[in-house]
Amino acid sequence: MLARMTSAAIRGLLVALLIVLPSLLLPAAATQSPEVVALTGLLAGGLIFAEYFSHFPSFLEFRNAPPLNRSRFIFVALCMILLSLLAGHPFDPTGLTALVNKLAFSVGHALDFPYSPVQLARLMMPAHVPQYTVDLVQAAAGLAYLISLISIGFFACLIRFRNWPLSNGAFNVWVNLPLFDPTTGGDVVTRLQRDAKMHIIGGVLMPFVLPALVQMTSSIFDPALLGSPQLMIWCITGWSMVPASMIIRGMARLRVADLIEQKRRSFAHDKDLQAV
Repeated sequence: MLARMTSAAIRGLLVALLIVLPSLLLPAAATQSPEVVALTGLLAGGLIFAEYFSHFPSFLEFRNAPPLNRSRFIFVALCMILLSLLAGHPFDPTGLTALVNKLAFSVGHALDFPYSPVQLARLMMPAHVPQYTVDLVQAAAGLAYLISLISIGFFACLIRFRNWPLSNGAFNVWVNLPLFDPTTGGDVVTRLQRDAKMHIIGGVLMPFVLPALVQMTSSIFDPALLGSPQLMIWCITGWSMVPASMIIRGMARLRVADLIEQKRRSFAHDKDLQAV
């Protein structure tokens, strides 16, 4: 029990630190509402602690199938750290922020080709926004989108070369998919495959659709607000990493469906041998 509590406390602390990370890395002149950020971090950390301390899962998928959730956390943290250094460069330039700034602008320019998500993110900025803010959004979008692609490739390598999730022992569907009810309607494999494909399609389309939605609802959310460093970090991170997480979730469900199908074929083969 003590080991489980310690593990849950560490995970909750890491999530809380992730929430407040931009406020810690950005200069004081670029931060806003630290009380709200601290409260959000405490709530998120407490929620993760309760989830991992409990014997029975409630909402977090693939809880006992490392390193899926760990890798997603690491890539989100990496994205937020780099974007924080990028956004903080105009306020407090250092050698590290200058390096990240050069890298981000190079990547943003390289990925800003016709109809790319990075180009759409740049085009959603209003005409009255200063050019440097537009360029900064382009650089942040390019860097974040590259990290999201790397995270997807990393998980694909885990499945291909490390035989995820079987490399960690037996896979418990109930524990790792608490929101999936195998007793409700239709074949389990078919439902998993259908849900996986919907997640993958949604994850692929979301970086293209969100900038268009922002432009359509500019009266509600003004894209010019991305000039605020904290808001830009959160919005760009969510724009890039949430779709990547959806794609990874879809890939994981496809892998689970494939394992169930393999187990069924193995049982059918054994049954045929016994009949013979």
